[in-house]
Amino acid sequence: MINASEDIEEANIMYIKLWQKVILVFEGIDTVSTILLNNISVAKTYNMFTRYTVDVTKIVAKDNNIEVQFQSAVNWAKDRSGNSTYKVPPDCPPQVQKGECHVNFIRKSQCSFSWDWGPSFPTQGIWKEVRIEAYNAFHLDYLSFVPVFDKISQWTVMFESVFDVITNGPLPGNVTVKIPDLNVDEMQTFVLIPGQQELKMTVKISKKIEVNLWWPNGYGSQNSYNLTVKFLFDGGYTVENTTKIYFRSVELVEEPIQGSLGLSFYMKINQVPIFLKGSNWIPADSFQDKITLNRLHNLLQSVVDANMNTLRVWGGGLYESDEFYRLCDELGIMVWQDFMFACALYPTDKWFLETVEAEVIHQMRRLRSHPSIIVWSGNNENEAAIADNWFSIPAEKEDVYRMDYVTLYIKTIMPLVLKMDETRPFISSSPTNGKESVQEYWLAKNPYDNHYGDIHYYSYITDCWDWKSYPKPRLASEYGFQSWPSLSTLKKVSVPVDWHYTSNFCSHRQHHSSGNEQMLSQAKLHYKNPENNDPIKEFQYTLYLTQVMQAQCVKLQTEFYRRSMREIVGGLGHTMGALYWQLNDIWQAPSWSSIEYGGKWKMLHYYAKNFFTPVAASAFEDKDVLQIYGVSDLTKSLSLQLEVKVYRWNSLLPVCERLTEELIFNVNTSQIYKEPIPELLRRCQNSTRENSVVVFSLLNQGQPYSSMNWHYLTSLKHAQGLLQPNITVSITRENTGFAFHLVTSSVAPFVWLDVWDISGRFSDNGFLLAEKTKTVYFYPWQTTSVDELQRFLNVTTLQDIY
Repeated sequence: MINASEDIEEANIMYIKLWQKVILVFEGIDTVSTILLNNISVAKTYNMFTRYTVDVTKIVAKDNNIEVQFQSAVNWAKDRSGNSTYKVPPDCPPQVQKGECHVNFIRKSQCSFSWDWGPSFPTQGIWKEVRIEAYNAFHLDYLSFVPVFDKISQWTVMFESVFDVITNGPLPGNVTVKIPDLNVDEMQTFVLIPGQQELKMTVKISKKIEVNLWWPNGYGSQNSYNLTVKFLFDGGYTVENTTKIYFRSVELVEEPIQGSLGLSFYMKINQVPIFLKGSNWIPADSFQDKITLNRLHNLLQSVVDANMNTLRVWGGGLYESDEFYRLCDELGIMVWQDFMFACALYPTDKWFLETVEAEVIHQMRRLRSHPSIIVWSGNNENEAAIADNWFSIPAEKEDVYRMDYVTLYIKTIMPLVLKMDETRPFISSSPTNGKESVQEYWLAKNPYDNHYGDIHYYSYITDCWDWKSYPKPRLASEYGFQSWPSLSTLKKVSVPVDWHYTSNFCSHRQHHSSGNEQMLSQAKLHYKNPENNDPIKEFQYTLYLTQVMQAQCVKLQTEFYRRSMREIVGGLGHTMGALYWQLNDIWQAPSWSSIEYGGKWKMLHYYAKNFFTPVAASAFEDKDVLQIYGVSDLTKSLSLQLEVKVYRWNSLLPVCERLTEELIFNVNTSQIYKEPIPELLRRCQNSTRENSVVVFSLLNQGQPYSSMNWHYLTSLKHAQGLLQPNITVSITRENTGFAFHLVTSSVAPFVWLDVWDISGRFSDNGFLLAEKTKTVYFYPWQTTSVDELQRFLNVTTLQDIY
């Protein structure tokens, strides 16, 4: 037990007898505790995700002492599991995760007991604000609002306020809502009765006024309006709240598709179909107090800078901070919000369902005013866990767990969500078959059916360069490959003896079974193993190679999904989202992330900036024919040309080039170039697959419109003519950062610029350098100088590691 007066929190309260009611409010306690005021137990907690409000009116005195006694979450979960009338799997995580057991019996961040990308740090403590509030007559507990775009094309705002009324009789009053820029100034009278009361109000926006909408990143501005809500009660009591309000509509479209069985699965924002481009968000740290606003802003700004428009807040973490959702609102990042259940079955005892209900109500009231949230999802992978029988449940017992699933997500969570928010879709799980899962009583036999819903897909054995190995789903909400972070990140938690790939450190930090071997196995399909007489250099090159592999694999898979946006082939396609796993890291370790712990971009994140660009071109081969597709997210047409060049590895002069006629790009995908590989090589001075590479880019009036892309004609381990590029770099200061001027003597794949732990990002990195000169910009997040950058700069290319 931990005595908060000694180790956690100590507070003295000045008791003022003028107040009728005094409450003690804990916005977040992690997780199992007893709260005492003046040595009297006033509350017990066992849910990290809910607010605890305690009436201490009769206990508070002139001098006061608050004490919070914490109990081990690990032991508490074990006890709850032991007291269950039947087993609720899984008992423990896989051994490789080095974690704790029975996390499904406690309402705290599920990954705090370990995950395949994170440590077992079962935190405990006061993790959010604690405050004392005293009041007469009433207290405003919650205020939320949801704009609705109705069938007659009019905006309506639905307000809900929750009051604690402590008067002896009815309490009359009025509420005034003002949105000055929309000419809204409305008053409504009401009468509240004692107890907790919900007050609802509807305000219509005049159809004569044009409302500026909130748009996702890449589709328009994140327009907002100032909103003031003022309550005035008899007796002169007032409370006023001023905030921002955004207007946007959201719809999940599931309807038949011509030429395909099943149903579509995509989002419309403001009646515009949106391809979801982004990643999955996990907790940014095991210890939430370490996440500063600056650190959070850098992560979310990195999302926008990589041309993403969506983050999925994954269900094994936590409901994120108010600042997280506020920033997503301001930056135009759509949020797919899971409820916090993941990769497990869960109990449905009375105590569990009651605390889940309180959790859902609190989080819905807290979050539903944010336009960034576009969908509520019941859990992560629990429908799939039952369908594929992850936990080896005997056939005669399956119905028990199927009913538990329905009881928790469909009979408990879903009705609350639909009652409290009629503006957003609710899906029961991810992955799910959507409406088809509903038809199968919420538990589809195959939740990974590519004809419906969303899918999660991972394969570390198949060749990631083979686009035919990928599924062609309606929406890909998880997929990815692991890589290691850079040595500058690892150095903070390791020593030189740890710096080789088979060290105890590397084994300990890897929580995914065979993960280290899988990375090298995938890399060996197309690249040679690093070789160096210096073991530390060889380790650095191995880390680099894992990032090369990850970046290229996720690039090829994401390009495939974007090409499938409007395409139906063999009855499959119409893919309307690509959310790779995962955006960020919780500690310094190998994972699927594109951003390292601390904010440093991996090669993958630079690639994401390019493969998620609004207008892009990507290449693939089918039956020895090179095909290049164009894809556009733009809502307007655009005229571009495609320039295709072939380079020999040993020369900076293209051996041939071709420029297409003007091509019209609109919200679509289409083939914009096609040529048999043998013909291409023959007309390009009889080049071979081994000695050449295809480079292509989109031009607007002769100028590059988007980033250059490339297509390797063979595995680079078979490339012929690759030379040491002998890249030199000079650095100059620019208005917005620093310019890195590169000069190369030959074509160089996977050019990686690294400035150690100087925080910031480059405009481009990990690129194919096919021209003699290139300028890359560095945007620092800290004060630095030309001399410092030059001193720490290290340039690595694929040829350097052999």
